[in-house]
Amino acid sequence: MPAAVSLNQLPKDARAVVRRLTGGGELASRLAGLGFVVGAPLIVLQNLGRGPLLVKVRETRHCAGSG
Repeated sequence: MPAAVSLNQLPKDARAVVRRLTGGGELASRLAGLGFVVGAPLIVLQNLGRGPLLVKVRETRHCAGSG
């Protein structure tokens, strides 16, 4: 199994699987509600290294961060 990396370290077009959520119970609960659950596949649609990160989890696009 490849080494775990943070979502923000993945380049555009990377495909990954959620292996772990960090940040506490409230954040994990919110992310689970958005589809970020252990085992969920995702695709990085945009990661410029700054500004928003755009990912697709299941059939939904999510934007994280800000400019």
